[in-house]
Amino acid sequence: MTEEERVEIQNNSCSCAAKAEARHSAGALKALAWLALIAVGLLVWWQIYIRLPAVASFITYSLLAIETGSHLGASLEFFFYDTPKVMMLLILVVFGVGVIRSFFTPEKTREMLAGKSEFFGNILAALLGIVTPFCSCSAVPLFIGFVTAGVPLGVTFSFLISAPMVNEIALGLLYGLLGWEVAALYMGTGLFVAIFAGWVIGRMKLERHIEDWVSQISSGPGAVTEQKLSWPDRMVCGWDAVKEIIGRVWVYVIAGIAVGAGIHGYVPEGFMASLMGKGVWWSVPLAVIMGVPMYSNAAGIIPVVEALLGKGAALGTTLAFMMSVIALSLPEMVILRKVLKFRLIAVFIGVVASGILLVGYLFNMLI
Repeated sequence: MTEEERVEIQNNSCSCAAKAEARHSAGALKALAWLALIAVGLLVWWQIYIRLPAVASFITYSLLAIETGSHLGASLEFFFYDTPKVMMLLILVVFGVGVIRSFFTPEKTREMLAGKSEFFGNILAALLGIVTPFCSCSAVPLFIGFVTAGVPLGVTFSFLISAPMVNEIALGLLYGLLGWEVAALYMGTGLFVAIFAGWVIGRMKLERHIEDWVSQISSGPGAVTEQKLSWPDRMVCGWDAVKEIIGRVWVYVIAGIAVGAGIHGYVPEGFMASLMGKGVWWSVPLAVIMGVPMYSNAAGIIPVVEALLGKGAALGTTLAFMMSVIALSLPEMVILRKVLKFRLIAVFIGVVASGILLVGYLFNMLI
């Protein structure tokens, strides 16, 4: 090798090292820029958030000149306060959730659950359901993927129940609106329903009630490709989640807040206590039956829950209503019919509804 060739190789090596160092420096600067942006954003967010009650009152009683103490005034003040409050909480929660979800994918979840023993698998599936991206429209492909990967049926159902019902957006909103006690109670009881229902369905050995075409699909081992993301990339994932989820749910949020505003302003204080209070034995089954035909997500139903509790509805009855809306919605049953036979859907509804009823009655007795 000539002297010139050695010099050229040395120069190329130095050039590669310099480029790598430049990329590392650029990545660090980008991460710092994101951190600075988040810090400023949180400061602005907090300053706006603490002024919302005064702004809602000003719009209602000064700008619109609504009579103080009227039903309309109470409803409008609730609406003008809760709409920006819920949206701001959503943005904060969804951004954090989007960053967390960048560490998880449905494929990785499927790989983690395949081959696990049933009871441990039920617990793991319910816990993973909290942080894994899920919506009703993805129920069918997730179900097929889990079944063909060898995930037991009961474990699959623990995940399918937990993912929409005990999702982190619901927990974040409950914490922001009603406090950590209600959020913790909801998470604990939701996980119980998901684990209990999945375990019972697994014990019943109902695999023959999966549609035949699903059972005929074979799934190879297939390796899960790990994509290494930098922290700036994960921040971008969080912002993308905000744009996607808020764009998808804002209509339901506004509708839920409007219903909550109507309840807050026009429903008498004692009415909800007589209909959904502890003393009425049929209040919990009624709440579950009322919740099933409704189509909403956690973000849309939580403002309604807030208003119901404010008007005297019992916590257990209200939680049962919320769980039935999210976990037993009619549209999701229609979607699942593509992969499940009627008997398995009926068992799924019966087991989940029983768990929800148990939660409702238990909390009404204890709290």
